[in-house]
Amino acid sequence: MIKLKTNKLPSILKLLTNFVLGIAAVNTANAQDLLKYVQPLSGTAASTTEASVKHSERGSLEQNANTIPAVAQPFAMTQWTPQTRETEVKCQPPYFYKDSLWSGFRGTHWLSGSCTQDYGSFTVMPIAGSLKTLPKDYELSFSHKNETTSPAYYKLTAGNIVSELSTTLRCGIMQFSVLKNDSLYILIMPNSDTQQGSVQINNKTGEIWGYNPVHRIYQGWGEPAGFSGWFYIKIEKEIESKGTFSENNLFLKDSIANQKGIGVYAGFKLKKTEKLTLKIGTSFTSLEGAKKNLEVEIGDKDFAAIHTEAKQNWEHALAQIKVETSVEKDKRIFYTAIYHAMQHPRLYSDVDGSYPAFAGKGMSKIDSNRSYYDDFSMWDIYRAQLPLFELLNPDKTNDFVQSLILKGQQGSWLPIFPCWNSYTSAMIGDHATAFIASAYAKGICNYDIDDAYRLMRKNAFTVANEKDYVNGMGRRALTSYLKYNYIPLEDSVPIAFHQKEQVSRTLEYAYDDYALAVVAKGLHKTADFVSLSKRALNYKNIFDPVVGMVRGRYADGSWYKPFNQDKKEVYITEGTPRQYNFYVPQDVPGLAKLMGGQKQLENALDSLFDKGEYWHGNEPGHQIPFMYNNTKSPYKSQEAVQQILANEYGDGPGGLSGNDDAGQMSAWYVFASMGFYPLDPVSGNYMIVAPLFNSTSIKLDHQKVLNINCHKKNMADKYIKKIKWNGKRYRKNYLQHDEISKGGTLEIWLTAQPTNWGSNKKNQPKGL
Repeated sequence: MIKLKTNKLPSILKLLTNFVLGIAAVNTANAQDLLKYVQPLSGTAASTTEASVKHSERGSLEQNANTIPAVAQPFAMTQWTPQTRETEVKCQPPYFYKDSLWSGFRGTHWLSGSCTQDYGSFTVMPIAGSLKTLPKDYELSFSHKNETTSPAYYKLTAGNIVSELSTTLRCGIMQFSVLKNDSLYILIMPNSDTQQGSVQINNKTGEIWGYNPVHRIYQGWGEPAGFSGWFYIKIEKEIESKGTFSENNLFLKDSIANQKGIGVYAGFKLKKTEKLTLKIGTSFTSLEGAKKNLEVEIGDKDFAAIHTEAKQNWEHALAQIKVETSVEKDKRIFYTAIYHAMQHPRLYSDVDGSYPAFAGKGMSKIDSNRSYYDDFSMWDIYRAQLPLFELLNPDKTNDFVQSLILKGQQGSWLPIFPCWNSYTSAMIGDHATAFIASAYAKGICNYDIDDAYRLMRKNAFTVANEKDYVNGMGRRALTSYLKYNYIPLEDSVPIAFHQKEQVSRTLEYAYDDYALAVVAKGLHKTADFVSLSKRALNYKNIFDPVVGMVRGRYADGSWYKPFNQDKKEVYITEGTPRQYNFYVPQDVPGLAKLMGGQKQLENALDSLFDKGEYWHGNEPGHQIPFMYNNTKSPYKSQEAVQQILANEYGDGPGGLSGNDDAGQMSAWYVFASMGFYPLDPVSGNYMIVAPLFNSTSIKLDHQKVLNINCHKKNMADKYIKKIKWNGKRYRKNYLQHDEISKGGTLEIWLTAQPTNWGSNKKNQPKGL
């Protein structure tokens, strides 16, 4: 035993302390090395990929990924963004990379990557020198070289002003300074396009507050949604001048409401070294909710402290998946994709659990250990974005499902596409059912599954009355679907944002029926299981064996003429018959049989890719590249996926090949680059392809870790030769959720030439 002399203890303790601190510093450095890869400007410019230019349905609108450089925590209530466009008009995000004029910071609820519209937003604009209240007068020219962008921080130098921004889950903090002594005015404006809303200032207390009422779109377009976007701002520096305005009309009063172009201004004298800080709370419930959120999340903390917390939170979120590669560009695309995939669903509940009840049903409160979410772009995100978090974060997934159940309980119907906390029926299908079934099938069940089933079953079997139907409740065209087991062309589906599209609706309802059948089986609802399982095969009823593809069909069984397989048709949603022909994720072997066998499925897939008809910029085709795993040539999935990863994603502002749609495009990249993808999320199966990275480490629930190690001799090796799972030879060409969720090690050996790995039918996913 070594004995230490007491007079040596202080110096030894100092050495030990320095050693421990050194280790801590190294660990901190290692833990904080991923945020640098995220590029928030990715997707803010039009895509120039060949597929995007060829297939974009609405020209430049769909060529834009429509993301924003959001400063926000994962799944936050409010995103904060520099603003280059002033209104909340549809299909116009607050920021476009091509713009050169900056008009402030916006507290936004823009649905990331969408063609929808902002709501309940407000803007804060600093103005140096003299007061101006019209955008054309106060907008500042800016250069991207003067921007610093990060998920946790944004900085812009424009004119004489340096503007900075950071964030918490429900709040924001802004910091302004001037390059030389000057007057500085702060404008705060609710962004109502309907000349509604209010804003008020108290210069004695340094408080500014207001709201912007939310309105529905799609079904119920323009109607009040029953809640507002509230904001509460605290300024600690003394306000030297204040007032209100409507466009260019100034008023000395302290409040203004329900006029065009309204706002308040607060004036200050700033020295070059001074910083003006605004602490901002937001809420969907009330002014008190915004105040309480600010008090709890920011309180007395300064800008630096909030920025540090935001960085730490993002580093923690990104570090759940660690990838290793010598190609830095791939890391940038990957971690940017995770960032985009973590924007939605949106947190709606305050720190005390209060939230606006669904469909304008007043206010409600959720249990203190849970959160309520909305803005589910469900037609998009049930495919890969939500399944990604079924794997990464089952607890949050439980909250997502519980939020959907609450909506159904409060509004009496499970919503189809719940955004703006309202019924919308914006897109086709009934994919809240598919998502709940996917979570349930994976054992993510911390909610009332019996009530969830009641709501899902109502959607599948009950035709809504006229009032409810017009209000966006219930499946569109369900009467026709139940009668014919497909939706005939005579039913034009007039009460819907997406009218007609009968073939696509039939295909997607068949998938949703399959999903509900899985839940019915688990709950021992035998009669429902039998009925729904039959309906899951309804895709066969709109498949014309003569042309070998899905096709519009009339009630008498005859087919729509002429047939144009590569032309956008009214019976197809945002695509062509060829593109939608492959939407049978629940029964790929059954689809192959309809086509004439595995070889015919392979030929059909070859034709799609060879003719350049695959369109990655829209969601219905996202499963297609992985369908070769149900043929004799799984190596073609590996080829197709690697081509898409290389050609449809980049690391610049135009780095996405179409609307990111609440993170679905990005989630596809995350899965595919790791080497597996949920072609059918409800099944719990993931199609295996060659990983992009040398190694991937995924932190799972209960401290489990999934490691994926890729062995290759050179960069040209891209075909799977063999696989081992936990040291044992693994022959299936798909993974199963219940296996990988327990953690383990997947080893994949690649070679330069195509192989027959995974081609044996017994090692492929089964159909219905």
